[in-house]
Amino acid sequence: MNRHRGSRAVTFALCAIWFVVTIFPFYWTFVTSFKPPTAVNGGPTYLPFIDFEPTVKAYVDAWSGSRGDFFTPFLNSTLIGISATVLAVLLGSMAAYALVRFQFRVRLLAGAAFAAIGIGGFLLFQELGLSRAQAMGVSFLLALPTSVLLNGLRLPGPVLGNNDVVFWFVSQRMFPPIVTAFALYLLYSELGKEGLKALDTYWGMTLCYTSFSLPIVVWLMRDFFQALPVEIEEAALVDDVPRLRIFFEIVLPMARPGLIATSMITLGFVWNEFLFALLLTTSNWQTLPIILSGQNSYRGDEWWAISVAAMVSITPMLVLAFFLARLMRSGLALGAIK
Repeated sequence: MNRHRGSRAVTFALCAIWFVVTIFPFYWTFVTSFKPPTAVNGGPTYLPFIDFEPTVKAYVDAWSGSRGDFFTPFLNSTLIGISATVLAVLLGSMAAYALVRFQFRVRLLAGAAFAAIGIGGFLLFQELGLSRAQAMGVSFLLALPTSVLLNGLRLPGPVLGNNDVVFWFVSQRMFPPIVTAFALYLLYSELGKEGLKALDTYWGMTLCYTSFSLPIVVWLMRDFFQALPVEIEEAALVDDVPRLRIFFEIVLPMARPGLIATSMITLGFVWNEFLFALLLTTSNWQTLPIILSGQNSYRGDEWWAISVAAMVSITPMLVLAFFLARLMRSGLALGAIK
């Protein structure tokens, strides 16, 4: 008994130490945002009203625009983050559900034909005088139906299944982000030459982050859908309920905890993403990470102001995570009762 109590005490002490280590950076940023310049430059101060007299001047300066516009990037991050999260979770959930409930057979030669027609058609149409964007669009419209038709034939060679498709989705996150970001920049530039502006636009950033988030959504939601009982869906099919209605009215409500958890992770990725926003925006649709990165060079090492910028970026995600976590727990409890 004494040994058991001793091990519990050691475990509790280690968890407490780890909690202090993880929470201290947030506490230090929060406290520093209320410090006057003298409390920051005059040595370490830890406790407000004891070590220093707190002030909200740094917050007033931030929202007044003296250190740059914070409201517009905050609004941009909110609109782009929510839109991309909703699209990615919706499309990714559909793909994940299909990969769980249906069997796919993708012939490797059909995939090779798609690549050959796409690349070859792009080069051919460019030689015929089409622009890069036009050649890309026409070659894609030819390659996609051709590969689908070929996939229905009994071609020789390997046949890929559902697990291979899932691995292909996940493998998209294995590439260095700069490769994808640079390719998107070139694509958006070519679309701009055709009169379809994509750089530094709401829809361009939303589609970028949607495609960036789809692999993780498919991977996570696939595991949630696999844990759902299939008998309820089979009973609905016996009653001639359409598959689409089953998905939206039966499957998604049962998978609510998974949807919330996946949405939190996806929104966190989009909210904190820096590289794509750096390359694909210039002024109109810059997000909070871009503004944060420029704070140190805007007026020097004013750590109280930099802490305010960090708090503006951190707080919405903390509040959202708090409320969504409550919804997720209630969803798990409801599922247990059912």
